[in-house]
Formats: sequence, C-alpha cells, structure tokens
Amino acid sequence: MEIVEKITNTHEKILVANDVTSGYRGIIAIHSTALGPAVGGTRFWNYASEEEALQDALRLSRGMTYKTALAGLPLGGGKSIIIGNSRTDNREALLRSHGRFVDTLNGRYVTAEDVGTSPGDMEIVRLETRHVAGLVGRSGDPSPYTARGVFRSIQAAMKYRWDADDLSGVTVALQGCGHVGGSLAKLLHEAGARLVVTDVNEESASRVAEELDANVVPPGEIFSEKADVFAPCALGGVINDRTLPQLKVQIVAGAANNQLQEERHGEMLRERNILYVPDYLANAGGVLNGCTELLGWASGYALRRVDGIYETTLEILERAKAQDITTNKAADLVAEERLKRES
Repeated sequence: MEIVEKITNTHEKILVANDVTSGYRGIIAIHSTALGPAVGGTRFWNYASEEEALQDALRLSRGMTYKTALAGLPLGGGKSIIIGNSRTDNREALLRSHGRFVDTLNGRYVTAEDVGTSPGDMEIVRLETRHVAGLVGRSGDPSPYTARGVFRSIQAAMKYRWDADDLSGVTVALQGCGHVGGSLAKLLHEAGARLVVTDVNEESASRVAEELDANVVPPGEIFSEKADVFAPCALGGVINDRTLPQLKVQIVAGAANNQLQEERHGEMLRERNILYVPDYLANAGGVLNGCTELLGWASGYALRRVDGIYETTLEILERAKAQDITTNKAADLVAEERLKRES
C-alpha cells in the first residue's frame, strides 16, 4: 500500500492511500486530537474526483472535532473515505485494505460506519485493525441514536420558537429516507407530526410513505414545500444560494453533515427569520451512543446524554440571541472555547 501525506495548515494530518492489489483508494483526515483520539466514520462514496473526496473529508473531519467538543467528549475529530462504488463485488477486499490503512495510525484515529458502510462492514475492517467502533453486538448501528438526537433538537427548537414542543399537527419536510432519516420519520410520526418526504431513491421514500402515511415529493421540490420544519437528512451543502430562497419553513434541523454550503448561509437563514439548529449539535446522538464502546459508558447513560441534546440546543439558541449572532456561530464559539480550554 502506498501512502502519501498531504501538507495542510488546517488539519493535523491528511493521508491518501492506494493499494494496487485490491484497487483501493482511500483518505484519512485528522482534524484535531487536542481533546483525545480522533473519531469519525468511514464514508464509501463514488466521488467524481479525488479532490472532491478530499474536500469532503476535510469538512467532515472538522465537523467531528466541533461535534465532540460541543458534546463535552474527550475525543477529537477525523473522517475517512473509500473512493468508489459501494456496490462493488470487491467490497470485502477494499474494506480490509481500509482497515490496514486505519491501523497505520496506531489508534490516533478510530473509525466506524457512515454513508455507504454498515456495522457489518466494520466487522470486516476489524479483521485488520482494532481501532474501529460501531460493531455488531456492541454499540452497533448509530442511526437510531442520531435520529433521536435530531428529534430532541427539533423539539427544543420548537420550544424556543413557539414555547411548546408538542409535534401534534406540525408539518415536517424530511429530505433523505435512509437509516437516519427513516428512523427520524418514525419518531416524528409517533409524535403526531405530518410528514412530507423525499429521497433520490424512490423506493426508500415510498417505503416511508407507506409505513408512516407520509406524502412523497420529487427531490427538487422538498425545499419549496410549505412546512413548519425542514429536516435535511441526506448529504451536505443543501442550504445554498439556490435552495435557501425557496424555503417556506420556520425551523431547519436535521441529521445531514455540513448542511450550510457556506457559513454565510447561516446569516441568510437568520435574515429570513428561519431558526437553524447547527448540524453537528443536532446529529451528535450517534457518537454519544458510540461512547459505550469508546469510553465504556453504560447504555442508559449514553441515552440520557443523547436526550441532553434538547437542553444543549436551547443553550445554543439562547446564546445566539444574547450575543446577536447566528446559531452556527454560537455553536462554533462554544466548541472552540472548550478546545482552547482543554488542549
């Protein structure tokens, strides 16, 4: 395996690996280990180029640093990527190559599942390294816990804006019906919300619609749906110059990472009086549950910490108001204060 280090002044370490034997191409980005070993999932995605994959790894790993800092965890932020089609017949060989790549960092980075991978895949990665979490029979699939944290953040945003967190009759436009989005849709439905859903995979959207009595719209129409809450649960960059003017909601809170294409889009949401729950605040439930493996937490304690996203969301929203800044800036400041204080 050939490993090349990329030089950067924004991250502690960026490595790109190629394994000719398996056809593996991968990236590991470590943003910070100031608070502890870097954690972050393995994304298996067919990027248009290595540069596009690298930029995604940089953004996602930074997001993990801020996520763990804001959640008060003794962990840093990282991310890894397998570049290619996740449906390949050569999947096991690629995952094992990825495990060997992760192992070269000797525990400085610990991986888990992400978009395009699963707890079962992590069992294959574990054949080559012990620096892996989210394993079957242990913390497992983080999706239900990520969804629960997002659900609690939506309730908190409603409490802040309307002084009531009862979802009965509230309309939620949900983008992405995969593992996290599907779990969130179920929680919202059980709480009495009306759902409008979309997914690039029509089968996923149809399944959620049938199970939860939701309306389905084409992917491009979800932004202009008249709803109370928009919950992005797909890929990043969905709040941008094109989509933001279409929004007809009062709250944005979802599971997708890096929802704002640029930081200025947080200010644009604020100018339109749309309350934004920062993504790495809302979606921290998965890593909190993973602490049952990473830090030896009891499952009940981990669940209480996931539910604590409600109070943290209220704190960030109140701080943004008090300091007359955007909610994403308020969350960044809290995370950066902790990084500075404890590093």
